[in-house]
Amino acid sequence: MDRIGVVDTMFARIDMGSIAESRLAGMEGFGEHFEVVRRTVPGFKDLAVAARRLIEQESCEIVIACGMPGGAELDQVCAHEAAQGIMLAQVLTGRHILEVFVHSQEEPDPAKFAELCRNRVGSHAVNAYWLLYAPEELRKRAGQGIRQGGADAGPLPR
Repeated sequence: MDRIGVVDTMFARIDMGSIAESRLAGMEGFGEHFEVVRRTVPGFKDLAVAARRLIEQESCEIVIACGMPGGAELDQVCAHEAAQGIMLAQVLTGRHILEVFVHSQEEPDPAKFAELCRNRVGSHAVNAYWLLYAPEELRKRAGQGIRQGGADAGPLPR
């Protein structure tokens, strides 16, 4: 049985890991062809090593790494460093690690922010599934300016 990893953080103000787990549990083949392995770490700078461990020690085919950087400049610097670590883990393992960061300053309204988070995490969970089982679904959407969790930009005129 394949394994899809989900790693999230205690720092996030929304249970991002549960959103990913729930979306994956609704996908075809859950429990028969794939299962979800979840880990939670303190903060987003811990995501890269947790994702790498899910791949190397837990045999995950792909990992969804969820984090919620705060709005301070220092938080943005740390988010960049965390993203660099996630990219390095992808290169070292040869596996996709989908970074799902929802920055606290993206939406000031708490209800809209929660919806943005649910949409982004859920969309990336579907992307992880498609990468493994239906890559043609991603190809259909190439060049469409689709954003995960926000308003789509749409394609540029030809």
